[in-house]
Amino acid sequence: MPFSASAVTNPNPGSPVFSPSRRLPPSLLSFNKDTPEPHHHIHTLPGSPLRLRPPSLLRAQHQHQHQHRREVPCSPSPCKPTSHQQFAAVTTTAITPSPSRLVNRRRPPPLLVPAVTTLQEQEQQEEAGHETQETAGHGFAAYCRKGKGRRRIHMEDRHVAAAGLGGDPHTAFFGVFDGHGGKAAAEFAANNMPRIMAQELLQQQQQTRTCSTNTTTAVEEAVTRAYLRTDADFSSTSRAGGACSVTALLRKGRLVVSNAGDCRAVLCRAGKANPLTSDHRASREDERRRIESQGGFVIDCRGTWRVQGSLAVSRGIGDGHLKPWVLAEPDTTTLPVDADCEFIVLASDGLWDKVDAQEAVDVARPLCCTGGQQLSAACRRLVELAASRGSTDDITVLIVSLSAMSDDLYL
Repeated sequence: MPFSASAVTNPNPGSPVFSPSRRLPPSLLSFNKDTPEPHHHIHTLPGSPLRLRPPSLLRAQHQHQHQHRREVPCSPSPCKPTSHQQFAAVTTTAITPSPSRLVNRRRPPPLLVPAVTTLQEQEQQEEAGHETQETAGHGFAAYCRKGKGRRRIHMEDRHVAAAGLGGDPHTAFFGVFDGHGGKAAAEFAANNMPRIMAQELLQQQQQTRTCSTNTTTAVEEAVTRAYLRTDADFSSTSRAGGACSVTALLRKGRLVVSNAGDCRAVLCRAGKANPLTSDHRASREDERRRIESQGGFVIDCRGTWRVQGSLAVSRGIGDGHLKPWVLAEPDTTTLPVDADCEFIVLASDGLWDKVDAQEAVDVARPLCCTGGQQLSAACRRLVELAASRGSTDDITVLIVSLSAMSDDLYL
């Protein structure tokens, strides 16, 4: 029975579903009487107050073509038989490529490029192979260990031991230099400061003979000039990198200790540790005031105070790009050497960041004050202790036995 529109009521005349504005023109709604009416076509009775929306022209044409298209039987599949009632409008044919079109592709042989190693890479490889360095002499020993950081290519620490400084058998000079931003500054200081120090001490002796000058003050001034000259000579050749330093000068029964940066010196006096230096860091209040008075600034970068937001230490040799805020002028301490002075430890911050002063003395003293004076073993033990506690920095430890040196240097 065909569907009648009289059975449909419009609950809402303004509804978009039954809106008269969506009707198609009458010319598009005429169908041939001979053409069977689609089963889904809905028509209205004459005089009915409601007229439903007829199907669209596109859909009507599609259904008309679908009913009058020529149906072509599909060829039966060799794998599965089909009945005579199964038809398909479109038949497909599998296309098999011709054997002549098949191309046999072979993987090309690997391209072998000979490796080329530059001279700089060879030096880096040679230096990387020597992760530790050991130096020993009469009354002193030093041990160095390269850091394990990811960006550490070179050992940036350097040390120097010069007995008989400047040809004077009664003067000895020792130093540890901790480079940053490369090894250039530390290497330059270790190679040149002993020579410059000897020149300044000789000049100081000549001035002392001609005028009544306090010997202690004159020696400290000579040490300061040696630091400043070393800094000026290095800065004239390079502005990249810098180095912290700590030095010990043994001369005429006195110990003169100087530092610029965060390398430290600790004196063992009768088994007790006596720190002789103070770190020059941007976090120190007096250093911050000095930097700000010269137009610089100190800011906190992720928990570390830095000069111009760059360097954590406020003094050292080099760092030409941070002048005049980073100075090479050292702090100097002079003290007499007596029977209670056993040995002195000079070391970079790679040790002091993990081992405090008294612990360093307690570890080294059994080896330094024995009959054999195993100074090298004491240095090595301190370095290994800091490394075992997670130090990834370069570590350098230099120990000077004051009791062993006194017979030669303090007449």
